[in-house]
Amino acid sequence: MAQEENAATTPTRQALRWVVGGIAVAMSLYHMGVAAFGPPEAMIFRGTHLLFAVTLVFLLYPLRASGAAGGARAWAARAWDLTLLALGWGAVLHIFFTYQALTNRIIYIDDLTPWTTAFAIICVAVVLEGTRRVIGWALPLTAMVFLVYAGAFTQVKFPVLLEQLYYSTEGIFGSTLGVSASYVMLFVVFGAFMERSGTGQLFMDFAMSITGHQAGGPGKVAVVSSSLFGTVSGSAVANVMVDGPITIPLMKRTGFRPPFAAAVEAVASTGGQLMPPIMGAAAFVMAEFLAVPYAQVALWAAIPALLYYVAVFFAVHFEAKRYKLAGVPRSELPRFGDVMLQRGHLFIPILVILGGLFLGYSAPLCALVAALTCLPVALLRASTRGGIGWKSVLGALEEGARNTLAVAMACACAGIVIGCVTITGLGIVFTQVVIAMAQNSLLLALVLTAMAGIVLGMGMPTTPAYIVMVSLLVPALIKLGAATPAAHMFAFYFAILSAITPPVALAVFAAAGLAKANMWATGFAAMRAGAPAYIVPFMFIYEPALLTIGGDWLAIGHATATAIAGVVLLAAGLFGYLLRSATMLERALLVAAALLLIKPGWITDLAGAALAGLVATMQVMAARREARSAAASAAG
Repeated sequence: MAQEENAATTPTRQALRWVVGGIAVAMSLYHMGVAAFGPPEAMIFRGTHLLFAVTLVFLLYPLRASGAAGGARAWAARAWDLTLLALGWGAVLHIFFTYQALTNRIIYIDDLTPWTTAFAIICVAVVLEGTRRVIGWALPLTAMVFLVYAGAFTQVKFPVLLEQLYYSTEGIFGSTLGVSASYVMLFVVFGAFMERSGTGQLFMDFAMSITGHQAGGPGKVAVVSSSLFGTVSGSAVANVMVDGPITIPLMKRTGFRPPFAAAVEAVASTGGQLMPPIMGAAAFVMAEFLAVPYAQVALWAAIPALLYYVAVFFAVHFEAKRYKLAGVPRSELPRFGDVMLQRGHLFIPILVILGGLFLGYSAPLCALVAALTCLPVALLRASTRGGIGWKSVLGALEEGARNTLAVAMACACAGIVIGCVTITGLGIVFTQVVIAMAQNSLLLALVLTAMAGIVLGMGMPTTPAYIVMVSLLVPALIKLGAATPAAHMFAFYFAILSAITPPVALAVFAAAGLAKANMWATGFAAMRAGAPAYIVPFMFIYEPALLTIGGDWLAIGHATATAIAGVVLLAAGLFGYLLRSATMLERALLVAAALLLIKPGWITDLAGAALAGLVATMQVMAARREARSAAASAAG
C-alpha cells in the first residue's frame, strides 16, 4: 500500500517541482526585465512582486498535517493552502482591476466598497500567514500587536485603517515592499549567479593564499572569506553554512578551541551585511527612507565595516599569539598568483557593480548587468568553465527567487507595522517616551535603542527589525542631536548584531552546530570577539567623520586612524596580548587606552596613545628582563 501511495504521489511532487521552478524563474526574469526597461506604476509593480512571493510561499511552505501523506488531514491542509493562495491572488488582482478607481478616488474621504473592504482584510491575513510560514511568529505577532493598538486603542476608524494598509502606498504596498522588488530581488539574483559561477571557491582560495600561513591563519581565513562572501549572500546564517564547514575544522585542527572557532566564523559572517558594495537588504531600505542613492549608503558604511573586520581580525591574531597557534603550512595552501591566474577573473562582476555605482547608474541596473556577466566571465577560462550551462542559468534564476521570499514577505508585513505607526501617530508618541526615559541624554537614548535593536533582532530578520526601529526609536535619536544618517546606521548595526548576541543568536547557533561546541560558550566567545563592534556605532554617532559626514578628508583620516588603533587595543586588552601576554594591569591599561582613542578629541587621543606606549614599554622591558634572566641561568 505504501509503495502504491508513493508511486501515486511522486508524479504530483515532480509536477509541483516543475511548477515552482517555472514560477521562480518567471519571477526573476520579470524583475530583471523591470530593471532593464523600467518599472510600471508603483502599486502594480509591488503588487506583482507580492503576487509572485505569495504564490511561491504557499507552494514551498505548505501547512503541515499529521497523518499519512494521502490522508484526510493532509488533503485538508493542501486544500487550505490552495484556498489561501487563491485569496491572496484575489486580493492583489482586485487592486489591478480597480486601479483606475484607486487613482481617481480621494483617499480617506471616499468610502471603500464592500469588496475592497473584504479584500483588504484578506490581504492583511494572507500576508501575516505567509510571513509566519517563512520566518516564524515574531514579526506577524508584532504586526498584530500594532493592529490591535490601532484598532482598539486609538480613534482611527476601521475602514480608514484598512485603506491605509491595503489601498495606499503607506502600508503593505509601501516603500519597504518597493525596496524588496526594486533592489533586493536583483542583488539576490546576482548573488545566486555569483555562487553558480564558482566565486565562493575564489573567495576561499583568495583568503587562504594571503592569510592561511600566518599565526591563527585559519581564523584569519574565516574573517577574510566571510567578509567577501557576506557581500554576496547578505545572510549571516547562509554565510556560516557555506564557509563554516571549511574554516571551522581548519581552526580546530590548528589548535583553536571549538567555541572560539565557531565564534570567529559567526562574527565574521555576520559582518558581511555591513560590507560594501553589496550589504544586507536593510541597507537598501535605508537608502529609500533617506532618499539617497544606494552608493551613498555604501560609502557611509565603508569605514565602520573596516573597523568591524579589523577588530575581528586582531581578536583572532591576539588569541593565536597568546596560545602560540601556528598557521597552515604553505605547502598545503594555494598560491596567490595561481589563485588570481586561474580564478581572479571572477572578481569582474563585483568590479562591474562598483564601477556602475561610481559612475552614477542605479543600483538595480548595476546588479542586473553584473548578474548577466557572471556566467560569461566564468566561461572565459577552462579552470572555471566546468559545469556552466543552461541548467546553471535556470538554477540561478530559481534560487534567486526562492532566496528573496523571506525578505519580500518580511517587507510586506513590516508595511503593516509602518501603516499602523503612521496613521496613529505612534511614532511621535514613542519618540516623546524615549526622550523622557533618556532624560534628554543622547547616550542613554542610544543604549535604549541598542538594547531594543538586539531584542527585536532576536525574533525577526535584520530588515524588519531595522524598519521597526526607524519607525519608533530613530526619530528620538535625531531629535536629541544625532546626525540622521548616523542614527539610521546605528539602528542598522544593532539589528544585525543580534545574530551574535545570546540568548537568541542564529549565526552562533549555526556555527556552534558545525563546531560541535556549547551554544552558550560560543555565544559569549562571539560577544568577546565582536566586542568592538558594539562600540563602533557609538563612535560614529559622536564622530560622524567615520561615516564621511561633516568633515574634510584630513578629519576623516584622523578619526579613522585613531578608531582603528582603538579597536585594535581593545581587542588586545580583551584577549590579553599585545607584544606578549599581558598582565591584568596591562590589560586594564590597554582597554582604557582603547576607550580614550575611540572617543573623539585630540586630548583623549594623546592620552590613549600615551597609555598604549606605556604598556608597550612595560612589555618590552619585561621581555628584556626575562632574556637577561634566561642568559644568566644558562651561564650559571
